[in-house]
Amino acid sequence: MSKSDDDNHANQCNPNNDAYWESRGDDERPDDWKDRVEDDEE
Repeated sequence: MSKSDDDNHANQCNPNNDAYWESRGDDERPDDWKDRVEDDEE
């Protein structure tokens, strides 16, 4: 894998990054992203 691929993968695993939300069907990181992440962890 290239560094670019590695960076993209890391971004898609980081809920603080727009790529995380875009890879899950949203247009960008939502304003309530922290609440959504906490809800998923429960």
